[in-house]
Amino acid sequence: MSDKKTSLSMNSQEQENRKIDVSFTEVLSFVARRWMQHPRLLAWTLAGVVLATLADVLTPILAGRLVSDISKHAGGANFPDVNTLLALRNDAFFMVGGLITLGLIGLFGRRSSFLGISYLTLAIMHRIANQAFARIQRFSTDWHANTFAGSTVRRLTRGMWALDTLDDTLLLLIAPEILVLGGTTIVLMFRSPLMGSVLAVSVCLFAWMSITLTLKYVAPSARASNEWDTKMGAAMADSVTCNPVVKAFGAEVREEKRLDLVIQGWRERTLLTWVRGTNSANLQALASLIMRMLMIALSVFLWWQGKAGPGDVAYILTMMFLVQGYLRDLGQQVSQVQRSVNEMEELIAVFRREPAIQDSPNAQEAHFTNGDIHFKHIKFQYPGQEKALYQDLNLHIASGSRVALVGPSGSGKTTLTKLLQRLYDVNEGHIVIDGQDISQITQSSLRAHIAIVPQEPILFHRSLAENIAYARPEASLSEIEEAARLANASAFIERLPQGYNTMVGERGVKLSGGERQRVAIARAFLADAPILIFDEATSSLDSESESLVQDAMKRLMQNRTVIVIAHRLSTVMELDRILVFSYGELKEDGTHSDLISKENGIYRRLFELQSLEG
Repeated sequence: MSDKKTSLSMNSQEQENRKIDVSFTEVLSFVARRWMQHPRLLAWTLAGVVLATLADVLTPILAGRLVSDISKHAGGANFPDVNTLLALRNDAFFMVGGLITLGLIGLFGRRSSFLGISYLTLAIMHRIANQAFARIQRFSTDWHANTFAGSTVRRLTRGMWALDTLDDTLLLLIAPEILVLGGTTIVLMFRSPLMGSVLAVSVCLFAWMSITLTLKYVAPSARASNEWDTKMGAAMADSVTCNPVVKAFGAEVREEKRLDLVIQGWRERTLLTWVRGTNSANLQALASLIMRMLMIALSVFLWWQGKAGPGDVAYILTMMFLVQGYLRDLGQQVSQVQRSVNEMEELIAVFRREPAIQDSPNAQEAHFTNGDIHFKHIKFQYPGQEKALYQDLNLHIASGSRVALVGPSGSGKTTLTKLLQRLYDVNEGHIVIDGQDISQITQSSLRAHIAIVPQEPILFHRSLAENIAYARPEASLSEIEEAARLANASAFIERLPQGYNTMVGERGVKLSGGERQRVAIARAFLADAPILIFDEATSSLDSESESLVQDAMKRLMQNRTVIVIAHRLSTVMELDRILVFSYGELKEDGTHSDLISKENGIYRRLFELQSLEG
């Protein structure tokens, strides 16, 4: 496969995540609902906007009246008495004072709106970040396995900052623009119905043109640019996460070329978006200029006809400069709204998606003490598969027993433990633990009663103490140290310069495989759950580490119901019971001595093959 095909390939789940069908109105509705969750902050912001806008609308009126007063005096008009002249002077001074007052009111209103929207937007972003993270945490294991972590983070952060831009644009820019345009048009209608009508028609045509250019011309390219921005973040995160593999194969240059192809795709689509945005802004500026020239020409014509005085012309000129500024910004802001909407689409898609596994409305807390497990008439089929893996599986795992699951790859061993944890829901049948149907209890309480030691333990980039205590965050340091001792982990931890405060690196990369495995076992000791699952915890360890881990496992297994997913059969010979699966069917069930004596048995064949390999 060529580098280009490799760099642009995505798995089917990632492609599905890219297919976003979120409408413009759906995004605005999403944002409006978040506004209404903070009514006081919204009211604070809008009050400031209205105050500042009112000051802008009244300013041309006072300016026109001031010019009228000045023109009457400068024109040498004959005043009948001194009182009339003083009244004219006082009115002019009053207009000056009014303009100063309106300026201060506008300043106060804008400051109030800026402070209000700062609190409002941060409150919404805080809530969205928490809610989005909570939803993603609850998405299925398949979704997480098939979705780039880097692209997921990119979607969320880009959507949150797009919300910030959208709030500013809608509340601080477009809302006052609409108020000013509507207010000035109404005022002008009273002064001159003809000019008011011309302004109203011009504003409507300009708004229609701006919205059409944005939605039909700029938006499609902006959406493509955002999709490639997500791809770029995913490609970077994928390579950085797998940097040890890159270094092991000396593949730095290859990865740089791979990323460069993605960046080129992003660059081309982003450039197209920017060029179209520039074209749209230029057309809007031209339309605004034509409208301004038309209104000024019309005001001069009315003055020539004697239907408008100097004050009227001054009002129209002041008003037109005000309107032109708002119209110019309106075109830009509509484009900004569309860009923000495009950038929020993937965030909205996260909120639209429901977790595949959800708690029952009347779910109860789990109360397991013995760990007695029943699989009753289980039918299960993976999504997208043509055939069910389990058709009518019945299995009882007695409390305190140690059971191994063996069989060829794809036989259903791991699936059984995933169903037990309710990472998937069964299609038919019931899974019952200590008399409680797991579909009727909360997922968190169910999993709190099941400790897992996986084949490849994943650790957080946190201290060793925090990683061990993850099963029980309230555990004391002495309890953490005791768990580490039981897991044969205390010796290597105490040799470290910072001991239990040592940071383990991303996914525990600073520790060896055996050390990570013992930390996982220490975590399981601290969880003290009645049910324990081992996913071949020693398969990739050296002899010394394997001996330490097996010793810790034996201690951990005591007084618990234990399920061991086994690939190396030598590790399960001493267990109470061995279950042999093949293509989802339970083919054999017994102890090691029972199954090894069965001629043509699956277990015996697998055991002999591994003995030959050893």
